[in-house]
Amino acid sequence: MCLAIPGKLVAINGDTGDVDFGGVIKQTNISMVDAKIGDWVVIHAGFAIEVMDNEEAEETIKLWNDVLDHDETYYG
Repeated sequence: MCLAIPGKLVAINGDTGDVDFGGVIKQTNISMVDAKIGDWVVIHAGFAIEVMDNEEAEETIKLWNDVLDHDETYYG
């Protein structure tokens, strides 16, 4: 199973993009998607595989934060 967290595309250099995951910048191959700076993308195995709209990305991040908060409360 693959779990993905959306990241925001902040720079493009050819087929490579810098993607911001909450302050952590990762380089990824963006050749498989039609993305522009400011788009939210889903990364798998170093490749952007999907562009998400803002609403969907924000909801996904909120759900991840809820899971992490629950885990910290349960195990902390």
